[in-house]
Amino acid sequence: MADPFFTPVSGFDLPRFAGVPTFMRLPHVDFDHPRINDVEIGIIGAPWDGGTTNRPGPRHGPRQLRDYSTMIRAQNGASGIRPFEARNCADMGDVPPNPADLMDSLERMSAFYTRVREAGIKPLTAGGDHLCSLPILRGLAAEPLGMIHFDSHTDLFHSYFDGQMYTHGTPFRRAVEEGLLDPKRVVQIGIRGTMYDAEDRDFAKAEGIRIIPIEEYFKRGIPDVMAEAREIVGAAPTYVSYDIDFVDPSFAPGTGTPEIGGPNSFEAVEVVRQLTGVDIVGADLVEVSPPFDQSGGTAWLGASIMFELLCMMV
Repeated sequence: MADPFFTPVSGFDLPRFAGVPTFMRLPHVDFDHPRINDVEIGIIGAPWDGGTTNRPGPRHGPRQLRDYSTMIRAQNGASGIRPFEARNCADMGDVPPNPADLMDSLERMSAFYTRVREAGIKPLTAGGDHLCSLPILRGLAAEPLGMIHFDSHTDLFHSYFDGQMYTHGTPFRRAVEEGLLDPKRVVQIGIRGTMYDAEDRDFAKAEGIRIIPIEEYFKRGIPDVMAEAREIVGAAPTYVSYDIDFVDPSFAPGTGTPEIGGPNSFEAVEVVRQLTGVDIVGADLVEVSPPFDQSGGTAWLGASIMFELLCMMV
């Protein structure tokens, strides 16, 4: 039986436009809360975009994602999964970044996620730009993890401008170098768009990272692609990272580096539904930038993807 404390507020009890918004209307439980030891999955905001190289704004993503996630209900309409009954889930608040200091922000986030791991809590994070994934992995990876990565970019670049090693285009290069990811258990799905050069793809090939470009994704279809992704990561602990720019900008315009020719909104959730059986130790949904979508549609899609990720984590 579900713990009443961890049961989200129902729209039948309080209208969804009323009350203080939390992720999916869950209780807010931080590290000082008396029920922190009962939390199994923590939904966390990472309001930071210090790694952005072009259009800023993902620092505002977690707040808008929280607001739109109040529309999430108790049951997954496709799978029937009721995640809030399967696990004790809570909104653990935001990681407090330092907007004036990139390196300090990385350290703050790493320390936060180390505490999350030590508490035995699986994190589901709302970013923030994609550099947020690096400190999350630093906190979670007691051993090299596998990763299923949905994106239009590899984020495997060596550096930016005059040797800047930490941007939203470099997190997974650093993660491989630091031994946080096992490159032979990493698959990147949906990669597309114009390129500076092939340096990132050359690195992937040399390290054994599997890249599935968008052309191959559409030619093979979701079931076949996701079957390969599950085979690559196997039964060992795996992280899932989902950049909203994986989705075509006609469905998700609110992001900093959109690329045309991507999946539609149904495909955006269908790929997550085919993560069944993957040992997910944590996941993130990043790069939602509210200033570029005043309608809020990108945030609603992002919140819906987060719910699908949660259903796979339980």
